[in-house]
Amino acid sequence: MQTLPSPPSPTTPRYSTDTSIPRRKTRPVPVGSITIGGGHPVAVQSMINEDTLDIEGSVAAIRRLHEIGCEIVRVTVPSMAHAKAMEEIRDRLHKTYLPVPLVADVHHNGMKIALEVANYVDNVRINPGLYVFEKPNPNRTEYTKTEFDDIGEKIRETLEPLVVSLRDQGKSMRIGVNHGSLAERMLFTYGDTPEGMVESALEFIRMCESFNFYDLEISLKASRVPVMIAANRLMVQRMDELGMDYPLHLGVTEAGDGEYGRIKSTAGIGTLLAEGIGDTIRVSLTEAPEKEIPVCYSILQALGLRRTMVEYVACPSCGRTLFNLEEVLHKVRDATNHLTGLNIAVMGCIVNGPGEMADADYGYVGKQAGYISLYRGREEIKRVPEAEGVQELINLIKADGRWIDPK
Repeated sequence: MQTLPSPPSPTTPRYSTDTSIPRRKTRPVPVGSITIGGGHPVAVQSMINEDTLDIEGSVAAIRRLHEIGCEIVRVTVPSMAHAKAMEEIRDRLHKTYLPVPLVADVHHNGMKIALEVANYVDNVRINPGLYVFEKPNPNRTEYTKTEFDDIGEKIRETLEPLVVSLRDQGKSMRIGVNHGSLAERMLFTYGDTPEGMVESALEFIRMCESFNFYDLEISLKASRVPVMIAANRLMVQRMDELGMDYPLHLGVTEAGDGEYGRIKSTAGIGTLLAEGIGDTIRVSLTEAPEKEIPVCYSILQALGLRRTMVEYVACPSCGRTLFNLEEVLHKVRDATNHLTGLNIAVMGCIVNGPGEMADADYGYVGKQAGYISLYRGREEIKRVPEAEGVQELINLIKADGRWIDPK
């Protein structure tokens, strides 16, 4: 007789059935008026495309992003002239608009540049693989521990003035590791791996901590989603082991454009956010930066982490559908998409409608040809001719005191 294995006990489920997302506890880190981590909402970031020497263009680009919901704006600072231009950009924003939280992006041998721009921005982003550039040696076969440590000490000496400046000004730093730009000694020691990315970040974290500086956010980005996910998971594991609680900035670098760029970013960022990992995000698209912000907010809303728009529930349509579902959904959305925080369901028939839209505030359901049933929650309120459906939905929302006029 074959003995079948016992099914797992129902009291010990393999996966949690909790529908909430418990976020990883992290320390609060300031970036101007925004706080990353510490239980604050996941913050949305982007980066302008303008040359920072173009003062007017940069100010306008930063303002455009901020006006549509980008909370932290990054600006590239490749030279000392660019660093000095940030003073004027900051001042013009303060005088003509708002003090937008600004991050300066500093790369190759950037100590002097970073030290200058630290006076004008809220956060400086450095790349551990490029901050002190190591010229590759094609004949090298290994790094001795002495060589590894000597370079580490040189980096520490170079980093100290920037850390002290940021610390004393009450500003923050992003340690931004890129999979494609790991330092040569990290590649020789750990390989082109998530482990190399994590160890690169940890080295810089320890240096900052040695100067009593803890206002750090960490990012580990890759253009391949599995690498990005693995690196961030390992970073959390290593920080937990070491008693560190730094917030993480999430992004899939060089995600591309169009539908695939959005899907790729969502796959990486959404996976980690669903595990409670991540305190700030950027969707990096090869498009106008303004196109990134709606994708960020859609990811956060889909996971229930932020509410920035109406949540629409709509069936995919089938042969039972009693009206043109796609057309009606557009009409309902056009009339109600300014009512942030509401859940509105548009369902094509009665078979799944009331059950599938159980969590919706309002429902618009086809029950018989030519007529629409309007629901408040699970309760059917009225049945109206299809031609009057959208207006009657508006009237129902108004009657409940939940309507606001669009701006």
